[in-house]
Amino acid sequence: MEQIKRNSQRMVDSMQSTLDSEVRSRNDALRVKKKMEGDLNEMEVQLSHSNRQAAEAQKQLRNVQGQLKDAQLHLDDAVRAADDMKEQAAMVERRNGLMLAEIEELRVALEQTERGRKVAETELVDASERVGLLHSQNTSLLNSKKKLESDLVQVQGEVEDIVQEARNAEEKAKKAITDVSPYDLSNYIHLICIQEPMVTGLVYHNKDLRGMS
Repeated sequence: MEQIKRNSQRMVDSMQSTLDSEVRSRNDALRVKKKMEGDLNEMEVQLSHSNRQAAEAQKQLRNVQGQLKDAQLHLDDAVRAADDMKEQAAMVERRNGLMLAEIEELRVALEQTERGRKVAETELVDASERVGLLHSQNTSLLNSKKKLESDLVQVQGEVEDIVQEARNAEEKAKKAITDVSPYDLSNYIHLICIQEPMVTGLVYHNKDLRGMS
């Protein structure tokens, strides 16, 4: 009996020990389970946080891609604008070259015009001097003409007087030729011979004056 009790006690002790081991194992398992559950919850929280970060990163990536696309568009526009500016600059440079050539042509034309103007001014001065000289000569000729016309009128009057006197003398001579002596007739003829060249000279001088007028 004693042996059975001891055996039973050993069996009870063994079972108790086994039970204690199982309890400890169960408790350990529970602790491990709780720890794993805690770790799982923490991992789920971290996963959720990581998902949110991934979503945020994806969103930022899309934003960055959009910004990059916009930047590329702006860059393309800037490149096209730069090309346009280069083309416009080339056109402006060509126009500047043409304008410089035109300015040079205008400068040459201006110099030629200035030389022509100076020549024209010199010719105008010369022409003015010639006009003044011609005017003076014309005035002198007009004065000479007026004097000659006055002399002509005077000479014409003198010639007419002389001619009239000669005619009167001739008429008197014809009337008195029968009454005069040969000596008086000779003197009269001598007087006529003396006056005749004078009358002839005055007549020719009168013709010369008419031709000059």
